[in-house]
Amino acid sequence: MARGDSKADIRRRIHKRIRKTLAGTPERPRLAVFRSIKHIYAQVIDDTKGHTMAAASSSEKDSKNGGNVAGAKEVGKLVAERAKDKGIRAVVFDRGGYQYHGRVKALAEAAREAGLEF
Repeated sequence: MARGDSKADIRRRIHKRIRKTLAGTPERPRLAVFRSIKHIYAQVIDDTKGHTMAAASSSEKDSKNGGNVAGAKEVGKLVAERAKDKGIRAVVFDRGGYQYHGRVKALAEAAREAGLEF
């Protein structure tokens, strides 16, 4: 770790390393997660076209929770339902440089329970 690197810089570097080997295709798009202090966001992305096929976030009007674990579970379930409506069954999980723990893990497990395969 270089001196002066912030947590955000480290996360971006890790995410860039992950994205070298991980890409979404039309048959198996990428489920990308972004986590902020207040909210959590998830997108299902086809990287060949650069299109977002489905998305959900805890900042939506009907969301009851913020970016906590309960909110992450809600977002995971919602993004999985929206992806299934578009005919998407399997995705590649992109944790966005975050540790697979806490809110990121809760989102992933909720998406799996709602029917997405990864």
